[in-house]
Amino acid sequence: MRKSALFLAIAPLILAITACGGDPANTTSNPGDTTAAPVNRNLWNTVKSRGKLTCGVSGEVPGFSFVGTDGKYSGIDVDVCRAVAVALFDNPDAVEFRNLSAKERFTALQAGEVDILSRNTTWTLSRATSVGLEFAPVVFYDGQGIMVRNNSGIKSLADLKGKAICVQTGTTTEQNLADQMRKRGITYKPVVFEDVNVTFATYSEGRCDGITADRSALVARRTKLPKAAENVILDEVISSEPLAPAVAKGDPRWSSIVQWVVYSLFKAEELGITSQNIDQFASSSDPDIKRFLGTEGNLGEGLGLTNDFATRTIKKVGNYGEIYDRNLGAKTPLNLARGQNQIWTKGGLLYSPPFR
Repeated sequence: MRKSALFLAIAPLILAITACGGDPANTTSNPGDTTAAPVNRNLWNTVKSRGKLTCGVSGEVPGFSFVGTDGKYSGIDVDVCRAVAVALFDNPDAVEFRNLSAKERFTALQAGEVDILSRNTTWTLSRATSVGLEFAPVVFYDGQGIMVRNNSGIKSLADLKGKAICVQTGTTTEQNLADQMRKRGITYKPVVFEDVNVTFATYSEGRCDGITADRSALVARRTKLPKAAENVILDEVISSEPLAPAVAKGDPRWSSIVQWVVYSLFKAEELGITSQNIDQFASSSDPDIKRFLGTEGNLGEGLGLTNDFATRTIKKVGNYGEIYDRNLGAKTPLNLARGQNQIWTKGGLLYSPPFR
């Protein structure tokens, strides 16, 4: 969710969000202050000059960001980065992906190693303040769960009393687990690791009675276990986990670009526009559709993009529903029902402000 010794000494005090090799000037640092201070930047100009987007991902969570045996990245977090790359460069491949652990992800973003963090990251108050993140819209509403073996006899949190539970440190899951168990008066033995692979390997080896993570991550990781069918995810959900991309604070223009690219994925699905039928909407007289496609008005220019940025994005990456279906949907090994991750017109939580 690897250590970067070069930046550990300065994080989380530096919010220079230019890419590696960018201008190191205009940073704000105070060794006695643990609050990340905003730094004004124009990252879009830096990214434009570089000709590609640098995106921080996990690379280890199927359905969200995962590197296949062919070296290619896939997942909903990956497609968000590709959508931004299309809006910027009209090229979904104009992205360099960087695998980041849970511990190093924020440091990498603050120090400018990556332009955007799209790494199944929970939006929290402290991360939006003391850590200095600017979150884009939530792309997946999740909740924390616990996975156990079928034959363990464990049916609820209460059954985990005195049991060993594997958990990854540097994530919200560690604190959530402690809070819930404390609230319920349940003692347990936390088995903590920094590396997510080690965490799940330890559980797989039977050294933990259960393992906790976001429910989507548990579903994804279960498919990789040697005996996947022998593991079950408990019904109890112990937290709310709104997962969203993030950029470093201090660059309103860059933040707006990322936000509205994500909104365009939601809006296209709301309007019924897909990568397959988008050309059929070119002659639409509907003013909402005309503004969205960029055939009327200059909304894209207001962001520093072309007016047809949404059209190009949907053509080459698809709307949110298409992205979800190919990475998490019924035809994938994960087979995750959309549930609350539907757009609002279908009873879900995904909602775009008006394109006007």
